Amino acid sequence: MTATAMSSTQSEGPMLLTQRRIWIIFAALISGMLLSSLDQTIVSTAMPTIVGQLGGVEHQVWLTTAYLLATTIVMPVYGKFGDVLGRRRLFLVAIALFTIASVGCAFAGDFTQLIVFRAIQGLGGGGLMILSQAIIADIVPASQRGKYLGPLGAIFGLSAVGGPLLGGFFVDHLTWQWAFYINIPIGIAAFAVAFFTLKLPNKRADQPIDILGVVLLSAFTTCLIFFTDFGGDDDHGWGALETWAFGAGLVVAALLFVLVESKAKDPIIPLSLFRNPTFMNATLIGLTLGLGMFSAIGFIPTFLQMSSGTSAAASGLLMLPMMAGLIGTSIVSGILITRTGRYKLFPILGTLITAGAMVAMTTLSADTPIWLICVFLFVFGAGLGLIMQVVVLVAQNSVSPAMIGTATSTNNYFREVGASLGVAVFGTIFTTRLTDNLTSVFAGAGASSADAANSTATLDPQTLSQLPDAIRDGVVTAYADALAPVFWYLLPFIGIAFLLSLFLKQIPLSDVAGLVARGEAIGGDEAEALESAQRASAGKAGSPKAGAANAADANAADAKADAADLDAADSESTTEEISSHR
Repeated sequence: MTATAMSSTQSEGPMLLTQRRIWIIFAALISGMLLSSLDQTIVSTAMPTIVGQLGGVEHQVWLTTAYLLATTIVMPVYGKFGDVLGRRRLFLVAIALFTIASVGCAFAGDFTQLIVFRAIQGLGGGGLMILSQAIIADIVPASQRGKYLGPLGAIFGLSAVGGPLLGGFFVDHLTWQWAFYINIPIGIAAFAVAFFTLKLPNKRADQPIDILGVVLLSAFTTCLIFFTDFGGDDDHGWGALETWAFGAGLVVAALLFVLVESKAKDPIIPLSLFRNPTFMNATLIGLTLGLGMFSAIGFIPTFLQMSSGTSAAASGLLMLPMMAGLIGTSIVSGILITRTGRYKLFPILGTLITAGAMVAMTTLSADTPIWLICVFLFVFGAGLGLIMQVVVLVAQNSVSPAMIGTATSTNNYFREVGASLGVAVFGTIFTTRLTDNLTSVFAGAGASSADAANSTATLDPQTLSQLPDAIRDGVVTAYADALAPVFWYLLPFIGIAFLLSLFLKQIPLSDVAGLVARGEAIGGDEAEALESAQRASAGKAGSPKAGAANAADANAADAKADAADLDAADSESTTEEISSHR
């Protein structure tokens, strides 16, 4: 057991991780994840209207990039700080930050302000994602984690249904600001639930915080995204001085980061992780998957609204087949992994299915039937569901229990780097092609260059519905011609993920929860017995023999806790020895 863990448990004793407590903690995690997942589906549905009314069609990629960039930057921070300080308080901070930023988004006066507050929202969203995954690993053994995917799938299913309905209703009948107003009551409720039910050990850092590592990692991430974004932008391009200034910045930041981490006493991302082949393989799969997955998901709702002529609500509901496929295969694969203890097959199948769906999406056009688009999306989601949860599980299972949060955040960090790169590069390709196509449509209808550019920048679904048929058909074709070819650029990355999946090593899944392995909790039958003894002791508190009985129970509990500490220490040293050979 580490010094940090000892400082947190000596005064209170190990937590009793009973099945009842696991489900109570799980309920708190679900409330936070509902807040984040519902927001993403609502905003995705409302995005065409938001960018159209705020005059940001040409720069709409920044609305997604800002959120992803902020999320990516803070992931390693939440993961490492959770390992060092405990995860409860950080989870509450993430909920509060997300909710407060939602207020700022709702009251944003222009597109720039919205981007800034959306980025702040991402600072909270990153914590909700990382801390939820790490806490689940803390309370549920890797060998049993699959059966908990069902409730999580239900939350994403609820978001997939409720988000588009709410987003479409807000856009069609109220204002786009309601896409962010809705987060305020949900955020307050999630904070209250987590505050009263999320009971986890708190810790104190026994090593200096790696502040310089955090700064350099943030600088690297920011320079990387701006380098790719500026390079693909017509206003800058790959020959621009500012583009290569960011390129130089990312190289310098990366070199300094490696140097600092090699000397830090408690690095934000330990370099030893990259000497773990199983962890590296799972992380690289996540990176390549992020490149393709988020690029496709981010712009499909826009295509459905503008290219297919559907309303905001309808376009959101058309994403349901994708979510159904993702949730279904996530649950099935989780159950099968729990029963068999084997996971290697699922990423292999998932990458093949995802690649097939992307090939199908290259045929999208203004004439593609809605039902066929739904089929493509279902297959796409089914492929992703076989990969996403598995790579995180493999990454967590490949390291010692003391590094669960760090491993989780590092794996997600590289996936989000891929997502940010994908949205920046392929989003820029899409918007550049789209802007050129739309300008040609309006110019061909007799508009001047200035009027054509203005019409392109302020186009939204409501405006589209009021245009003459000839121009509307031209706009629909412009969207289809801009998006469909982008999927060809994404296919090579899914191919790389497939090759990496073939070499993913199959190792035994741990049957001990993280908190138990670190000596911070007692789990299983022993925890159930101790809790029963405590309840019986409390019930006898009024009897004449209560004092002696309580003392005996307390002595027994202390003896079992000491034994658990010794077992946890042995478990941790054994796990670390195994990890050193992986």
